Amino acid sequence: MQRAVVHIDMNTFFVSCERLTNSELNGIPLIIGGGERGVVASCSYEARRFGVRSAMPIHMAMKLCPQAKIMKGDMELYSRLSHDITEIIQEKAPVVEKASIDEFYLDITGMDKFHGSYKWTNELAHTITKETGLPLTFALSVNKTVSKIGTGEGKQKQNLEIPEHLVRSFLNPLSIRKIPMVGEKTFQLLSRIGIRKIETLSQMPPEALQKMIGQNGIELWKKANGIDNNPVEPYTERKSISTEHTFGQDTIDMERLRRVILEMVEKLAFQLRSEQWLTSTVTVKIRYANFDTETRQSRVQYTSADHILTQIAVDLFEKLYQRRMRLRLIGVRFSGLVRGTYQIDLFEDTQEMLSLYQAMDRMKTRYGYDAVMRCAGASFKPNNKNEILKRKYDK
Repeated sequence: MQRAVVHIDMNTFFVSCERLTNSELNGIPLIIGGGERGVVASCSYEARRFGVRSAMPIHMAMKLCPQAKIMKGDMELYSRLSHDITEIIQEKAPVVEKASIDEFYLDITGMDKFHGSYKWTNELAHTITKETGLPLTFALSVNKTVSKIGTGEGKQKQNLEIPEHLVRSFLNPLSIRKIPMVGEKTFQLLSRIGIRKIETLSQMPPEALQKMIGQNGIELWKKANGIDNNPVEPYTERKSISTEHTFGQDTIDMERLRRVILEMVEKLAFQLRSEQWLTSTVTVKIRYANFDTETRQSRVQYTSADHILTQIAVDLFEKLYQRRMRLRLIGVRFSGLVRGTYQIDLFEDTQEMLSLYQAMDRMKTRYGYDAVMRCAGASFKPNNKNEILKRKYDK
């Protein structure tokens, strides 16, 4: 049976959410982001016509489009509307993957026997827009790669259906930039040898690509040829990442307890960013010397930034730990995860903060997690076999 995979992209999601609550923002250049030293988290099509793009420094965006209105952004609003969209899709689609706060993959293979896959998807799109007031673009094709590229093209040509026999003719004339895994460095490398169109890339010997750009060369060749067997991964809000620390000796040392929390949060936040997750719920767990166990949690705006998450975790701990009895265990859990990158959480942060996170994460990835750490949590080191740090991935 031929696969039928849909990619749904909520158009300029943050901007659309703001316009939903304030119609005076319609039709004007709008930038969602931080202050003058911040970066663009999202921008309207009116601003994009002037060259404004996501992750661009605000000061540069204002030079390109000085008439644009800048707004800080309301992640609580965006998170709530994202949950509403998710519930609508999950109620109707057989298999749903929430790729980020504003994009989804649906596997509707076999749906054409009953309704017609494109007709069914079109009806779903109308339902989402009718119930939330938010615009979207979708593309229907045989796999995730072609569908995602299709939504990018569909924003100019409306919703697309790309059947298997038209995949190559659809991809061939497009720039290699359209392939999701092609970043700026890869584009420049391939451009230097004259590869700028997907058709040219698809005709390259895969072994040559592998030698040129490493282990991703074969995967890139497959995508250029419209080959992608990656499944649509069912989405669940219950997925979480957590860690616990059991002390060798029960302790009441508040300074030490805070250091342990900071170190655990920093490590988990790095894990979130490495795997492109954002969390919406933080939970802190404590176990007293008499084995009484208590937890406290807080809903947060989607984020993977440890300077935000550490403050939330410490606040939860201080509200939770009231008995002043010795503790034998502390745990931290991030749940309500959704796919996304740090760029989504730029409403408060500066370009320097983003650059700092990216630099730290590169060093951690290359040299190991302990290569660079925040001073507040760096002194925590398990010093005997009873002091263990456990990481759990739950569903």
